Amino acid sequence: MAEDQPHLCIQMSEPGTNGIPSGAQPSPGLAGRAGSVLTFHNICYRVKTKTGLLCFRKTTQKEVLRDVNGIMKPGLNAILGPTGSGKSSLLDILAARKDPRGLSGDILINGAPQPANFKCTSGYVVQDDVVMGTLTVRENLQFSAALRLPKSVKEREKKERVNQIIKELGLSKVADSKVGTQFTRGVSGGERKRTNIGMELITDPAVLFLDEPTTGLDASTANAVLLLLKRMSKQGKTIIFSIHQPRYSIFRLFDSLTLLAAGRVLYHGPAQEALNHFQSIGYQCEPYNNPADFFLDVINGDSTAVAMNKAEEDNTAESTEEYSEYDKTLAEQLAEKYSDSAYYRETKAHLESISSGNRKKNKALFRQITYANSFLHQLKWVSKRTFKNMIGNPQASIAQLFVTALLGLIVGAIFFGLEQNSAGLQNRVGAMFFLTTNQCFSSVSAIELFVVEKKIFIHEYISGYYRTSAYFIAKLMADLIPIRTLPSIIFTCIVYFMLGLKPTVDAFFIMMFTLMMVSYTATSMALAIAAGQSVVSVANLLVTVVFVFMIIFSGLLVNLTSVMSWLSWLKYFSIPRYGMTALQINELTGLDFCGSSNNTVLSSDSRFRQMGRACTGEEYLDSQGIEVSSWGLWQNHLALACMTLIFLTIAYLKLHFMKKFS
Repeated sequence: MAEDQPHLCIQMSEPGTNGIPSGAQPSPGLAGRAGSVLTFHNICYRVKTKTGLLCFRKTTQKEVLRDVNGIMKPGLNAILGPTGSGKSSLLDILAARKDPRGLSGDILINGAPQPANFKCTSGYVVQDDVVMGTLTVRENLQFSAALRLPKSVKEREKKERVNQIIKELGLSKVADSKVGTQFTRGVSGGERKRTNIGMELITDPAVLFLDEPTTGLDASTANAVLLLLKRMSKQGKTIIFSIHQPRYSIFRLFDSLTLLAAGRVLYHGPAQEALNHFQSIGYQCEPYNNPADFFLDVINGDSTAVAMNKAEEDNTAESTEEYSEYDKTLAEQLAEKYSDSAYYRETKAHLESISSGNRKKNKALFRQITYANSFLHQLKWVSKRTFKNMIGNPQASIAQLFVTALLGLIVGAIFFGLEQNSAGLQNRVGAMFFLTTNQCFSSVSAIELFVVEKKIFIHEYISGYYRTSAYFIAKLMADLIPIRTLPSIIFTCIVYFMLGLKPTVDAFFIMMFTLMMVSYTATSMALAIAAGQSVVSVANLLVTVVFVFMIIFSGLLVNLTSVMSWLSWLKYFSIPRYGMTALQINELTGLDFCGSSNNTVLSSDSRFRQMGRACTGEEYLDSQGIEVSSWGLWQNHLALACMTLIFLTIAYLKLHFMKKFS
């Protein structure tokens, strides 16, 4: 009875249909530009790895890909293999998104050398979604259209292009819904993935790459995404993607299959003929087994056929070490059997027939990025998106202003109504210490400015959305102006009058300006430390440790004139010291703290005893080693401005030279 039942492994779809339901036939709107034929010749890729600890670390070379050849034609081209097989590395190499060091071989597009800016003209959908969750589906697509389509394309045409993609991808119902963040609910996983694909389709690329497009999706949603890609491939698109373990309904959609293991090609050719190849070398697929699962079982040595072959070759292999050695040998044996097959000979013949006279190694131009729009246009749209993102994150905007106002009221209540006596002097200095310290630690939130969006920035930069400078300036405009300036203004307006500080207009605005400068400098330092980091907690720890040491040298916890000379130079790197010094000069100059509350004058001995060391603000400042003059005030602001410029320069350079290739 079992022999009369259908055999899933050989029951492939009829030619031309590829398993697409009648209700999902190709749509003419997805036709666009015809796909390209991508060929790769003798691709080898090695990376340097370090093993050991500290000075005993040893550098070795790991071979990721070895002698990989193939042809990717218009259609659905799948790269299949187990974890660590090199499929993602091969995909990145074909998409020109891999670090060229350690790479050899040639990649041709329609028989010509791969353009230096191929990464900007092709489409690449990364495994982790890189859409802005606080924006709607339409706004994300409009952002891509505004930056990737040249200015010669009119705004009306860009809108039509966006509307067309929304319709073709089945996103009409959620077009004006936010994609969603960890705080707000958004569209479904499949709709999010289609939004990612839509952002790459804006430029109508001839070749579309996708890294694990089904990761994180349920079986039904993953099948719907692949059906969408199949419809696009039927219109002539060249779609190349890596995938780990597809279900049968997905596998039968493949036009071409590249099977990898341990960096070697085990099969490359029509997906429907892969079973015949494995059957010809002695591996028979069991009834009702998914072909994709069968291939991975063969590679991993888990199938019945592999177990039988292993027993015939070596009945004495018992240890785990011997089993691992067999697995390694098995991958090499399968690669050698493929190299002896008719499929390999046909591929090599096709590759040799393609003109290679124009082949050249453009490693120097490999990273070239071209932009469709000017710097100002990029700055406008990145700033627009950044401000929308800030407004869409109430916990980062409105909440911070509310917390600032609440904290200002609490501080004002604690130090309310300062008097001109010894307690008033102590409380003034304590309040100024708290204000500068609060400004520093409030700036820790700026760490997330670059860390959280690192993946989005890298993807969009490589794809030619914008320059690093446009992104950097836009982020500063959206962070420094509203998030750092407004809290300083609110804090000053509340605290200044509740504390009863010096009642002059210039003193009020000098205090406000000083708090702004401290906030700007601390934020710049946080950006300089966090830029290029991948983990928020690590950057948070580094910034916190630096601020703690800066606070020690702020001038309150220790008298800086008493610090040993070989340590005293550290005070010049303390941000709160400059802020606190400026605040003290601004507030204490001209004040007399020796009078009683009823304005009677005490004897000089009583005054000296009451103050401990100083009677006037100038005397106190002198005891702290602070120069009392207008230049003494403004040189602190100048120092903060210089530190801000230095830190911002470091942050920009770290972003600019950050490794943007995998």
